[in-house]
Amino acid sequence: MKKIILTVAVAILLFGLPSCSSDNAASGNYSYKVRLTDDPGPYSEVNVDIQAVEVTGGNGQTVTLNTNAGIYNLLDFTNGVDTLIATSTLTDSRVNQIRLILGTNNTIVANGVTYPLSTPSAEQSGLKLLVNQTLQADIDNSILIDFDANASVVQTGNGTYKLKPVLRTVVAAISGNITGSITPAGALVTVSATSNTTGLIYTSNVDAEGNFTITGLPPGSYSVTLTPLLPLLPVTQTDVVVQAGVNTSIGVIAF
Repeated sequence: MKKIILTVAVAILLFGLPSCSSDNAASGNYSYKVRLTDDPGPYSEVNVDIQAVEVTGGNGQTVTLNTNAGIYNLLDFTNGVDTLIATSTLTDSRVNQIRLILGTNNTIVANGVTYPLSTPSAEQSGLKLLVNQTLQADIDNSILIDFDANASVVQTGNGTYKLKPVLRTVVAAISGNITGSITPAGALVTVSATSNTTGLIYTSNVDAEGNFTITGLPPGSYSVTLTPLLPLLPVTQTDVVVQAGVNTSIGVIAF
Protein backbone atom coordinates (compact mmCIF):
# COMPACT_ATOMS: atom_id res chain seq x y z
CA MET A 1 0.00 0.00 0.00
CA LYS A 2 1.37 3.35 -1.01
CA LYS A 3 2.14 5.44 2.00
CA ILE A 4 1.71 9.13 2.36
CA ILE A 5 4.07 11.03 4.61
CA LEU A 6 2.28 13.93 6.21
CA THR A 7 4.23 16.54 8.03
CA VAL A 8 2.97 19.62 9.80
CA ALA A 9 5.24 22.43 10.97
CA VAL A 10 4.53 23.23 14.59
CA ALA A 11 7.21 24.64 16.95
CA ILE A 12 7.16 24.32 20.74
CA LEU A 13 9.59 26.07 23.10
CA LEU A 14 10.17 24.00 26.22
CA PHE A 15 11.19 25.25 29.65
CA GLY A 16 14.16 23.85 31.49
CA LEU A 17 16.54 23.32 28.59
CA PRO A 18 20.04 22.24 29.65
CA SER A 19 22.48 25.07 30.38
CA CYS A 20 25.31 23.23 28.65
CA SER A 21 26.30 24.98 25.43
CA SER A 22 27.49 21.84 23.65
CA ASP A 23 25.49 20.70 20.61
CA ASN A 24 26.06 17.04 21.48
CA ALA A 25 23.00 15.36 22.99
CA ALA A 26 23.50 13.46 26.23
CA SER A 27 23.66 9.67 25.98
CA GLY A 28 21.50 7.24 27.97
CA ASN A 29 18.14 5.53 27.80
CA TYR A 30 14.97 7.64 27.61
CA SER A 31 11.47 6.20 27.65
CA TYR A 32 9.35 8.00 25.05
CA LYS A 33 5.62 7.83 24.23
CA VAL A 34 3.53 9.50 21.54
CA ARG A 35 -0.17 9.92 22.28
CA LEU A 36 -3.04 11.12 20.08
CA THR A 37 -5.99 13.36 20.89
CA ASP A 38 -8.44 15.45 18.87
CA ASP A 39 -10.28 18.73 18.58
CA PRO A 40 -13.85 17.74 17.61
CA GLY A 41 -15.44 18.28 14.22
CA PRO A 42 -18.95 18.18 12.71
CA TYR A 43 -18.73 14.57 11.49
CA SER A 44 -19.77 11.16 12.84
CA GLU A 45 -16.29 9.73 12.23
CA VAL A 46 -12.90 10.98 11.01
CA ASN A 47 -10.80 7.86 10.41
CA VAL A 48 -7.03 8.24 10.00
CA ASP A 49 -4.83 5.34 8.86
CA ILE A 50 -1.65 5.63 10.97
CA GLN A 51 1.08 3.25 9.77
CA ALA A 52 4.21 4.44 11.58
CA VAL A 53 5.64 7.17 13.80
CA GLU A 54 9.22 8.35 13.42
CA VAL A 55 11.30 10.74 15.55
CA THR A 56 14.50 12.56 14.69
CA GLY A 57 16.85 13.36 17.55
CA GLY A 58 19.39 16.07 18.18
CA ASN A 59 22.05 13.89 16.55
CA GLY A 60 20.10 13.90 13.28
CA GLN A 61 19.30 10.19 13.39
CA THR A 62 15.74 9.04 12.67
CA VAL A 63 14.18 6.22 14.70
CA THR A 64 10.93 4.40 13.90
CA LEU A 65 8.99 3.90 17.12
CA ASN A 66 7.05 0.77 18.06
CA THR A 67 3.79 1.93 16.49
CA ASN A 68 0.28 0.68 17.19
CA ALA A 69 -0.56 0.81 13.50
CA GLY A 70 -4.21 0.95 12.54
CA ILE A 71 -7.18 3.13 11.70
CA TYR A 72 -8.10 5.63 14.42
CA ASN A 73 -11.41 7.48 14.60
CA LEU A 74 -10.26 10.88 15.86
CA LEU A 75 -13.67 11.57 17.37
CA ASP A 76 -13.05 8.78 19.90
CA PHE A 77 -10.41 11.01 21.49
CA THR A 78 -12.08 14.33 22.26
CA ASN A 79 -12.45 16.43 25.41
CA GLY A 80 -9.31 15.23 27.14
CA VAL A 81 -9.37 11.59 25.98
CA ASP A 82 -6.21 10.33 24.27
CA THR A 83 -4.63 7.06 23.14
CA LEU A 84 -1.09 5.70 22.91
CA ILE A 85 0.01 5.32 19.28
CA ALA A 86 3.77 4.74 19.62
CA THR A 87 6.46 4.09 22.20
CA SER A 88 10.18 3.28 22.35
CA THR A 89 13.35 3.70 24.36
CA LEU A 90 15.61 6.32 22.81
CA THR A 91 19.32 6.87 23.34
CA ASP A 92 19.21 10.54 22.34
CA SER A 93 18.01 12.99 24.98
CA ARG A 94 16.59 15.39 22.40
CA VAL A 95 13.66 15.07 20.01
CA ASN A 96 13.64 17.66 17.23
CA GLN A 97 11.02 16.22 14.89
CA ILE A 98 8.10 13.79 14.81
CA ARG A 99 6.76 12.38 11.56
CA LEU A 100 3.49 10.54 11.03
CA ILE A 101 3.34 8.05 8.19
CA LEU A 102 -0.22 7.45 7.03
CA GLY A 103 -1.71 4.83 4.79
CA THR A 104 -4.36 5.57 2.18
CA ASN A 105 -7.40 4.22 4.06
CA ASN A 106 -8.52 7.59 5.44
CA THR A 107 -12.28 8.25 5.53
CA ILE A 108 -14.99 10.36 7.13
CA VAL A 109 -18.61 9.57 7.92
CA ALA A 110 -21.08 12.43 7.38
CA ASN A 111 -24.86 12.00 7.61
CA GLY A 112 -24.42 8.24 7.75
CA VAL A 113 -22.40 8.06 4.49
CA THR A 114 -18.70 7.11 4.35
CA TYR A 115 -16.48 9.22 2.07
CA PRO A 116 -12.79 8.74 1.21
CA LEU A 117 -10.36 11.39 2.37
CA SER A 118 -7.90 12.19 -0.40
CA THR A 119 -4.63 14.00 0.23
CA PRO A 120 -3.51 16.88 -2.05
CA SER A 121 -0.40 15.99 -4.05
CA ALA A 122 1.42 19.00 -2.61
CA GLU A 123 1.21 17.45 0.85
CA GLN A 124 2.23 13.93 -0.16
CA SER A 125 5.86 15.05 -0.27
CA GLY A 126 5.77 15.46 3.51
CA LEU A 127 4.99 17.80 6.37
CA LYS A 128 6.67 17.56 9.74
CA LEU A 129 5.84 18.10 13.38
CA LEU A 130 8.79 20.18 14.54
CA VAL A 131 9.44 20.03 18.28
CA ASN A 132 12.25 21.01 20.59
CA GLN A 133 11.89 18.51 23.41
CA THR A 134 14.57 17.56 25.93
CA LEU A 135 14.02 14.17 27.57
CA GLN A 136 14.84 13.13 31.12
CA ALA A 137 16.18 9.75 32.19
CA ASP A 138 14.21 7.40 34.47
CA ILE A 139 10.77 8.92 33.78
CA ASP A 140 8.06 8.39 31.16
CA ASN A 141 8.67 11.18 28.64
CA SER A 142 5.65 11.75 26.41
CA ILE A 143 4.18 14.11 23.88
CA LEU A 144 0.57 14.56 22.79
CA ILE A 145 -0.36 15.14 19.15
CA ASP A 146 -3.57 17.17 18.93
CA PHE A 147 -5.19 16.37 15.56
CA ASP A 148 -7.83 19.00 14.74
CA ALA A 149 -10.54 16.98 12.95
CA ASN A 150 -12.61 20.03 12.05
CA ALA A 151 -9.80 22.07 10.49
CA SER A 152 -8.13 19.04 8.87
CA VAL A 153 -11.08 18.04 6.67
CA VAL A 154 -11.93 20.24 3.69
CA GLN A 155 -15.06 19.65 1.61
CA THR A 156 -14.21 20.45 -2.00
CA GLY A 157 -17.46 19.37 -3.66
CA ASN A 158 -20.51 17.16 -3.36
CA GLY A 159 -19.20 14.06 -1.60
CA THR A 160 -15.54 15.02 -2.09
CA TYR A 161 -13.32 15.59 0.94
CA LYS A 162 -9.60 16.23 1.35
CA LEU A 163 -7.39 15.59 4.35
CA LYS A 164 -5.20 18.63 5.08
CA PRO A 165 -3.83 17.81 8.54
CA VAL A 166 -3.79 20.55 11.18
CA LEU A 167 -1.87 19.34 14.20
CA ARG A 168 -0.10 20.71 17.21
CA THR A 169 2.05 19.08 19.86
CA VAL A 170 1.37 19.35 23.57
CA VAL A 171 3.76 18.67 26.44
CA ALA A 172 1.58 18.05 29.49
CA ALA A 173 4.23 19.11 32.00
CA ILE A 174 4.24 22.68 30.68
CA SER A 175 0.57 23.11 29.76
CA GLY A 176 -2.81 23.08 31.45
CA ASN A 177 -6.47 22.44 30.66
CA ILE A 178 -9.79 24.25 30.99
CA THR A 179 -12.81 22.11 31.83
CA GLY A 180 -16.48 22.74 32.47
CA SER A 181 -20.02 21.75 31.58
CA ILE A 182 -23.30 23.26 30.42
CA THR A 183 -26.94 22.91 31.37
CA PRO A 184 -29.15 21.73 29.89
CA ALA A 185 -27.00 18.97 28.37
CA GLY A 186 -27.52 18.16 24.72
CA ALA A 187 -27.25 21.69 23.37
CA LEU A 188 -24.86 22.19 20.43
CA VAL A 189 -22.20 24.51 21.81
CA THR A 190 -18.66 25.35 20.70
CA VAL A 191 -16.07 26.49 23.23
CA SER A 192 -13.09 28.76 22.59
CA ALA A 193 -10.30 29.95 24.88
CA THR A 194 -8.49 33.10 23.75
CA SER A 195 -5.13 33.92 25.29
CA ASN A 196 -5.15 37.40 26.79
CA THR A 197 -1.40 37.60 26.08
CA THR A 198 -0.91 36.20 22.57
CA GLY A 199 -4.43 36.31 21.12
CA LEU A 200 -4.16 32.64 20.09
CA ILE A 201 -7.48 30.77 20.10
CA TYR A 202 -7.97 27.15 21.19
CA THR A 203 -11.29 25.41 20.56
CA SER A 204 -13.40 22.42 21.52
CA ASN A 205 -17.05 21.28 21.48
CA VAL A 206 -19.45 20.30 24.24
CA ASP A 207 -20.19 16.55 24.22
CA ALA A 208 -23.59 14.86 24.51
CA GLU A 209 -23.34 14.84 28.31
CA GLY A 210 -22.70 18.59 28.40
CA ASN A 211 -18.99 18.41 29.28
CA PHE A 212 -16.01 20.02 27.60
CA THR A 213 -12.22 20.15 27.93
CA ILE A 214 -9.71 22.38 26.13
CA THR A 215 -6.29 20.75 26.46
CA GLY A 216 -2.69 21.83 25.98
CA LEU A 217 -2.99 25.48 26.97
CA PRO A 218 0.17 27.44 27.77
CA PRO A 219 0.02 28.95 31.27
CA GLY A 220 -1.61 32.37 31.37
CA SER A 221 -4.92 34.22 31.41
CA TYR A 222 -7.74 33.36 28.99
CA SER A 223 -11.19 34.53 27.97
CA VAL A 224 -13.47 31.52 27.52
CA THR A 225 -16.52 31.85 25.25
CA LEU A 226 -19.29 29.28 24.85
CA THR A 227 -21.27 29.80 21.65
CA PRO A 228 -24.59 27.92 21.21
CA LEU A 229 -26.77 27.82 18.14
CA LEU A 230 -29.09 30.78 17.62
CA PRO A 231 -31.23 32.22 19.12
CA LEU A 232 -29.21 31.64 22.32
CA LEU A 233 -26.46 34.16 23.05
CA PRO A 234 -22.80 33.39 23.75
CA VAL A 235 -21.51 33.36 27.33
CA THR A 236 -17.98 34.57 28.16
CA GLN A 237 -15.85 34.17 31.26
CA THR A 238 -12.83 36.46 31.43
CA ASP A 239 -9.51 36.17 33.27
CA VAL A 240 -9.53 32.38 33.53
CA VAL A 241 -6.06 31.50 34.82
CA VAL A 242 -4.34 28.35 33.49
CA GLN A 243 -1.40 26.76 35.29
CA ALA A 244 0.96 24.06 34.03
CA GLY A 245 -0.19 20.54 34.86
CA VAL A 246 -3.52 21.75 36.31
CA ASN A 247 -7.15 21.28 35.20
CA THR A 248 -8.90 24.64 35.66
CA SER A 249 -12.67 24.25 35.98
CA ILE A 250 -15.02 27.11 35.08
CA GLY A 251 -17.98 25.23 36.53
CA VAL A 252 -21.45 24.82 35.03
CA ILE A 253 -22.65 27.32 32.44
CA ALA A 254 -26.44 27.68 32.12
CA PHE A 255 -28.21 28.55 28.86
